[in-house]
Amino acid sequence: MLLRNRLFLLLSASPSRKPYPFALSLKTQLVFSTRSQNRRPHATSASKTSKQSQTVSDTARFVRTALFVPPGVDQDEVTEDMILPGSNIVVGPYAGHSQIKEVEFVKSSGRAKDCPKDDRPEFAILGRSNVGKSSLINALVRKKELALTSKKPGKTQLINHFLVNKSWYIVDLPGYGFAKAPDVARMDWSSFTKGYFLNRESLVGVLLLIDASVPPQKIDLDCANWLGRNNIPLTFVFTKCDKMKVAKGRRPDENIKSFQQLIRENYPHHPPWIMTSSVTGLGRDELLLHMSQLRNYWDQ
Repeated sequence: MLLRNRLFLLLSASPSRKPYPFALSLKTQLVFSTRSQNRRPHATSASKTSKQSQTVSDTARFVRTALFVPPGVDQDEVTEDMILPGSNIVVGPYAGHSQIKEVEFVKSSGRAKDCPKDDRPEFAILGRSNVGKSSLINALVRKKELALTSKKPGKTQLINHFLVNKSWYIVDLPGYGFAKAPDVARMDWSSFTKGYFLNRESLVGVLLLIDASVPPQKIDLDCANWLGRNNIPLTFVFTKCDKMKVAKGRRPDENIKSFQQLIRENYPHHPPWIMTSSVTGLGRDELLLHMSQLRNYWDQ
């Protein structure tokens, strides 16, 4: 439990009191102020010095409040090439081998206590039904049918463990929020899923999938809040970021910005996030690299 709390703190960044500008790659924010200085070529030396100091201050504030800075990285030494594209994640010294060479299905469990007991580190993948959970898993491991995909939401009903490189697990959890009765769509979507989160000591973190093709959903915010209240480390993984024609005419980047604003209002710590697409492969390698540094830190 102490290790879980340590990872929870590492996966959280202090929320900014003022919303920071959204960009597809947050790297551009680090150099935005510097570029803006060049718009006034006749500024005095004192003015330039003041602006440069302000730039350093703005950059430091941005790194402190907007980015996920992993252990082993000094915030003052973060540079733009250290940030994974389409994310707020800084790559640190614990990032290592992230290539998936082999993967095998191990078992399905109806109860948390029936899950594998070999203490290998694992990442749980969770999301609203029809968020593209199985598609993301298949894209990560590059096997089309490893995780069953279906046009019928809510297909996954068990805790499914997949062993990767014989050293760590990807865990496919039941989706939440698909039910005809409104009451079932609350956070009590599955008592055994909650039991898994609260009692699984080998859980490195949760990849909480958010559909970027639709506006923010209350049930996703409720899930993030529940995980936060229980000190469960998480990373927001925005799916379907390749879709340009989406609900109500809003693009994925606009929906992501709206979701982040809500998280800053309601969530005490802003976790890392990354944009992905199982269709184009966007974010696949970057997500695996992020998982590698969390896993290697957990293993130390």
